[in-house]
Amino acid sequence: MIDTQEKLAAFLPIVHSAEWLALDTEADSLHAYPEKVCLIQISTAAGDRLIDPLAKMDIAPFLDALVGRELIFHAADYDLRLLRKHHEFTPSVIFDTMLAARLLGERQFGLSSLVEKFLGVKLDKGSQKADWARRPLTQKMEVYARNDTHYLKPLEEKLKSELTAKGRLAWHEESCARLIVECSQPVMVDEDEVWRIKGSSFLERGALAVLRELWRWREREAIAASRPPFFVLAHEKMVEVSIAVSEQKPVEHLIPPKMHPRRRENLVAAIRAAQAVPPEKFPVLIKHRSQRPSEVEFRRFREIEKRRDKHAHELAMDPTLIAPKSVLGDLARDWGKYASELMNWQRELLK
Repeated sequence: MIDTQEKLAAFLPIVHSAEWLALDTEADSLHAYPEKVCLIQISTAAGDRLIDPLAKMDIAPFLDALVGRELIFHAADYDLRLLRKHHEFTPSVIFDTMLAARLLGERQFGLSSLVEKFLGVKLDKGSQKADWARRPLTQKMEVYARNDTHYLKPLEEKLKSELTAKGRLAWHEESCARLIVECSQPVMVDEDEVWRIKGSSFLERGALAVLRELWRWREREAIAASRPPFFVLAHEKMVEVSIAVSEQKPVEHLIPPKMHPRRRENLVAAIRAAQAVPPEKFPVLIKHRSQRPSEVEFRRFREIEKRRDKHAHELAMDPTLIAPKSVLGDLARDWGKYASELMNWQRELLK
């Protein structure tokens, strides 16, 4: 485990001279709130190493050493967003083995399935839900973490060879470039949307006012306890409490009996705050109305869908990789406007 500045400095020459780099991260989203990067796994021809971002050291020199290099990931989306959010790192070029497998038409594209199929190795995935903030890591956790990058280079070679043979390597390169751009965009939080959890669309304005206060209370409690919000109070319970309060019904039976007295007091205070909100300041109801397509648009949608499905069948590929139905709907309404948002290979298949 690289957990000191001295160990990191000694490792950097290996990174700088490496012909290839495979990367993965582990976070604690199931155990803490907000989540954080708890481990960075990196494999090179020199071996597999684990870097501890929780240790008292500056990992910026390590991340700087990755700039301009192609990094091999599996399912890069989550890793890229984590590294961008917590360490302001965005890679230059990536090779995503999961994306490659999907473009090849693989239906089982988890890392374990791909490593077993292409490399004949069966991986133990028993530590997927482990608490990666714990120190020291158990031996089982270390083995699991190292395996997440250990096989990425030989897997990349197999998948790249097949992509090239099928004429889809350029598709993968364009898709990886698009993924980097998408994951580097700042997350915009809509303060009037963020608290509208599942089930809130059925609530009246009074209940929404309660739910808004409950969500704010839960966020404060989750951050203070460093626990995911669902450990504080489940979505469905928040909706039930909101309805009961708005209808002036008892809520005691809806509150988990084992809730800490202090947390319960804060919950009651949040309910009272919601009850003090005047009706004119209740949240507005948001009705998401979908525009019915015209007959011309519907026919155009079917034509584009037929082309998509034909190509997907011929390529033995998931049709949603070419374009999901929502995108087909946009294209049917205004091809000139939305076709430019497609990647080149997608546009070629659909036109």
